[in-house]
Amino acid sequence: MELRHLRYFIAVAEEGSLLQAAERRLHTAQPSLSRQIRDLELELGVKLLERKARGIELTAAGRIFLDHARLALMQIEVACEAARNTERPHKPGFRLGFLPGQEVIWLSETLRILREEASDVDVTITTKSSPELANALMQGEIDVALLRREVRTPGLDFRFLVKEPLVVILPSRHRLARHKTIRPEDICRENFISTARAAPVLKTMIEEYAAKVGIKLKQIYDAETLSGGMSLVASTGSFTLLPAYVQNALIPAVVARPLHGEVPTIDLVMGYNKSNTSPLLKKFLLRSGELAAGGPRVESSLRTLKDRNRRQKD
Repeated sequence: MELRHLRYFIAVAEEGSLLQAAERRLHTAQPSLSRQIRDLELELGVKLLERKARGIELTAAGRIFLDHARLALMQIEVACEAARNTERPHKPGFRLGFLPGQEVIWLSETLRILREEASDVDVTITTKSSPELANALMQGEIDVALLRREVRTPGLDFRFLVKEPLVVILPSRHRLARHKTIRPEDICRENFISTARAAPVLKTMIEEYAAKVGIKLKQIYDAETLSGGMSLVASTGSFTLLPAYVQNALIPAVVARPLHGEVPTIDLVMGYNKSNTSPLLKKFLLRSGELAAGGPRVESSLRTLKDRNRRQKD
């Protein structure tokens, strides 16, 4: 797979038309573009686009791949810029940490604020679990992280960003996947995959939710990572509960469904080390309200999930 395949696919997805992408964005012939997209689909082994009378429509796999393709190109641009900077005079550096999948939502706005404060800033991006991000902040390895409000983190301060609803992650062929929403009494009959090793704060939220609605979860595995948890869900026919942002990183074998009734939420916060004296960090913190104001809300997360479910059923 080459970078041009990603650029071509993104252009077609955003234009909604092979012809318009070829003429407006890529300045190439449509047959050549169609061939490149077919080559990409053959390499991936999945269909990304459906040809319709009025253009193209992304498949479920295509929608997932689009998010990752955008992120991959963004990270490559950052990497290229970092490599070029080795031949330039010293520039201010800033190190960002994200939960896996959160970059798709927050990276663009974060970079905008940073570059408005320091146009020549050298940005480094890392993705880790929330406990790992908290430890990296305490060790001075990163400047800012988007994570959970971890406990026993001396020296760290947290600023609230958004409440994220929890959703049910099921195998795409599971009988409950046909439902628009999942009732608590339905999931208590199914085997549960925990992600406690990677997300202790999430574990606490799930335990509190189960106690509140009066169900007992039948845990059979404790995954080390969120992606590992989703793989176990797919391979064992079980389910797990995760924040709605994981819609940006679902593997093709699983689907996300909203919970019925009062939906539990988990806070996403911005963390930093209070002893960090970086001038750029101070400027960024002064504008952190813009990040919270521009971020997703619970309603939009749920609306996105419901829209995706409806498209999958159509």
